[in-house]
Amino acid sequence: MKELKVNFEEIQKAMEDVVRDTFDYFLDLETGEVMTFSEDILGEVKARLYEDDSEEIADHVEYIEFDEEPEIPDWMLDEVELALEILFDTQARYPRIPERSSAVAYRSMVEFVKTVDDPYLRKELSAALSGKGAFRKFKDILLDRNKERKRWHGHNAKKIKAEIVAWLGSVGIEPLRQT
Repeated sequence: MKELKVNFEEIQKAMEDVVRDTFDYFLDLETGEVMTFSEDILGEVKARLYEDDSEEIADHVEYIEFDEEPEIPDWMLDEVELALEILFDTQARYPRIPERSSAVAYRSMVEFVKTVDDPYLRKELSAALSGKGAFRKFKDILLDRNKERKRWHGHNAKKIKAEIVAWLGSVGIEPLRQT
């Protein structure tokens, strides 16, 4: 297993972005950096590359020629180049950071509710966890309860940290410093 310094907070943010309609996230296994890409850029790069499926594009990344030169703003060039590198990652250097499972997140909330001392709040949180919108209702209840909200964030951070360590292990990484 390779030791690598990673930023748990950045990986956690990526995992908790479960919708992925704006950004997608990858971990650079050489530097430990979380790479954040706009879905628009990734989609545009994929669309241009896969217009003609008959070519073995991955074998000829350095020689890609577009029918017409795409107009890409200068500030975007580095991101597009890196997106290409990630899309054609044959060395498995950039694994995609997975979304956190809603079942695991839900289980974390259920476990937290069991630790709440105030019986009224415990009952309110338990009720919030049933039915549609459980995640939002749970967070809304804690919004005005600073002490319990801080406890929830600590509990949740500890749970997701264990998930991150497990995921890192699955891609051959042992985190050096767990921040």
